[in-house]
Amino acid sequence: QVRLAESGGGSVQAGGSLRLSCAASGYTYSRFCMAWFRQAPGKEREGVGFIDRDGMTNYADSVKGRFTISQDNAKNTLYLQMNSLKPEDTAMYYCAADPRRGGYCYSLRPIEYTSWGQGTQVTVSS
Repeated sequence: QVRLAESGGGSVQAGGSLRLSCAASGYTYSRFCMAWFRQAPGKEREGVGFIDRDGMTNYADSVKGRFTISQDNAKNTLYLQMNSLKPEDTAMYYCAADPRRGGYCYSLRPIEYTSWGQGTQVTVSS
């Protein structure tokens, strides 16, 4: 059974930084596509970015140049480094896994991801 657990959220002022972590267990981590999503109140869940088994990343335009996704396969942990945070980055952040393509990623659509963490809240004040 796939289990994902996010941590690292909190409150920060605009321009600040946070690093989120997602601890994975219950499967062979390196064989899954891993992604970060976020959802603000009253808005649809949106993809932030993904990383595949080879470390290739892709990001939403809204976070390019500010957010970096990385992973430590030995620790089965996914990270999201968020710099230059803006109030519009305020949301619940989720990590997710897609087990169906041998660790390669093709989409940031939430429907493509079958396992989800419980989320961690990020609040950015102006």
